[in-house]
Amino acid sequence: MLYPLAKRLLFQMDAEQAHTFTLKALNRAAHCGLVQPGKARIVLPRTVMGLNFPNPLGIAAGMDKNAEYLDGLGALGVGFVEAGTVTPRPQPGNPRPRVFRLPEVEGVINRLGFNNDGVDHFLQQVSRTHYRGILGINIGKNFDTPMENAVDDYVNAMRRVYPHAHYVTVNISSPNTRNLRELQGSDELTRLLTAIKGAQRELADQSGRHVPIALKIAPDLEPAQIDAIAKLLIAHGMDGVIATNTTISRNTIAAHPLAHEGGGLSGAPLHDLSLAVVRRLAHALDGALPIIGVGGINSVAHAKAMLDAGASLIQLYTGLIYKGPGLIDEILQGLA
Repeated sequence: MLYPLAKRLLFQMDAEQAHTFTLKALNRAAHCGLVQPGKARIVLPRTVMGLNFPNPLGIAAGMDKNAEYLDGLGALGVGFVEAGTVTPRPQPGNPRPRVFRLPEVEGVINRLGFNNDGVDHFLQQVSRTHYRGILGINIGKNFDTPMENAVDDYVNAMRRVYPHAHYVTVNISSPNTRNLRELQGSDELTRLLTAIKGAQRELADQSGRHVPIALKIAPDLEPAQIDAIAKLLIAHGMDGVIATNTTISRNTIAAHPLAHEGGGLSGAPLHDLSLAVVRRLAHALDGALPIIGVGGINSVAHAKAMLDAGASLIQLYTGLIYKGPGLIDEILQGLA
């Protein structure tokens, strides 16, 4: 009930400042005992990637890049939180302004560029949190690492986060790191998955603990590309796939005055595109591995559509900006 008022105030602030302000306030509420970290609601519990999720609704990567707000996010009742994207070394991301709200269509364009404080800081924050729910950690490459060395960044990051994650997401689909999406090509992806799975087996042997690994893909893939990726995911024994990241397409907002801004488009204009990718993936995978669906979910109907299309789990981000935390209760009640 209070969010419409808060939203009016937040939307008068710069988008990045409003994001940080909101998360800090949420954390303060958790630390003051106004909300309780990790009190996930039990709605449609399920086992996915060998993990027991109390409900299928999670927070998408990008919301908490440095794992600084896990207490607050974990108090929202979600079944899991995915933090990151984190890179091996700190990096500032792209120049500001780099986040643009499109309230007329409930969308956001961002060109943040994996801005984060690096894996050392990230793991310090994870060690301090009171959140005890399922934690996914999303990893990426540093912007200045040559593409021929990208695999090294992913393997190094995975080795660092592996002991602290319930699952790890390999993000090769952000449009805001130059040439990153080239890793979705068959040859490049084969090389990456071979290295990632080899490191996973080694780490599992050392620790006695298998941490699932998911791949996050773009919404801007052709059907044949989706099918080819699905075959590689199966062949390499990947544990899951997340569909999708933001889109570089402007077809759904062509007339909007901000359509010319570079970066990835998220929110309601992305939903149909992400849904189509999930549906195609589900057909191509035929149950071989689970799908986490994300992209433009801002209602119960959208959540149900994503699950019906073949997703085992779903994630929110931009929908929370426009609807507030009440969207979580609304969706979970609608799914119950």
